Amino acid sequence: MKALIDWLLEGDPAIVYQTHRDLLKSDGDVLLGLQEQIHKTGWGAQFLARRDEQTAMWGKGAYSPKWVSTTYTLLDLKNLGIVPQLPEYVESATLILERLWNLPVKVKERYQDLCICGMLLNLCCYGKIQHVKIEEMIDYILDKQFADGGWNCRWEVDHDHSSLHTTINILEGLKEYIENGYAYRNQEILDAMAGGHEFILMHRLYRSDRTGKVIDHRMTMLSYPGRWKFDALRALDYFQSIELPYDPRMSDGIKLLVKKKRKDEHWPVQQKYAGRVHFDMEETGKASRFNTLRVLRVLKQYGVGVEDSLG
Repeated sequence: MKALIDWLLEGDPAIVYQTHRDLLKSDGDVLLGLQEQIHKTGWGAQFLARRDEQTAMWGKGAYSPKWVSTTYTLLDLKNLGIVPQLPEYVESATLILERLWNLPVKVKERYQDLCICGMLLNLCCYGKIQHVKIEEMIDYILDKQFADGGWNCRWEVDHDHSSLHTTINILEGLKEYIENGYAYRNQEILDAMAGGHEFILMHRLYRSDRTGKVIDHRMTMLSYPGRWKFDALRALDYFQSIELPYDPRMSDGIKLLVKKKRKDEHWPVQQKYAGRVHFDMEETGKASRFNTLRVLRVLKQYGVGVEDSLG
């Protein structure tokens, strides 16, 4: 285990910071110093260097082209663990909130996309942005939750079954809302989140609730970055981040992760989603510090001995 931790600590400043935060449980002063390095060197600095200072945008767009637009670059920065109130981050997140959230206007003959809503909430609440549109998004999310507990971007045409993709994006946004001290409709949000958790768990993370078959093979693959796509590791990493108690319906996903350990005792990036990128953080098919870190914190949370899983 020490060799594995040492390998993680040889990685990008974001990996070093999250290893100290999630596996080593280092103290606050150490974590703050490590977090400050994310935007100064490594991947974080490379993303920030591609920002247009005049427009405060990336890729010349708020949401497209994927994956170099402002929305997806901010998601990359947020998932690295960048300092939440870094001025460049807050400025750009506020800008896309104002450009992408136009309730109740239809956008290209469709109502506001719920995946985008979840991502905007995620980004803006991480930066502790105060804006009337935050409450508008909360109203929209609570109004559009389905009876099965989840959400679906195509709610206006798919009336009876939620989407795992949409649901994980919404849940990640609501998590940031709760954790960063927003109070509007707080209890209703907690109740809605519980419904979303049940929706994912009733699918055993990636199986049909009717047949038990795998919904989409890509949901069983280790991806990073996840973009707007759902997969088993993303769901389990979300669950560990909120310290959701272990549920037996997580077992398929946990066993899946353990089986994906390579002979070199690391976990790989198995797939990436097609589209333009600023640069590749890690190479598909090779050992991944990000996925190794994510798997280890899932195993740590859910009582699977890390040493046993690696042995």
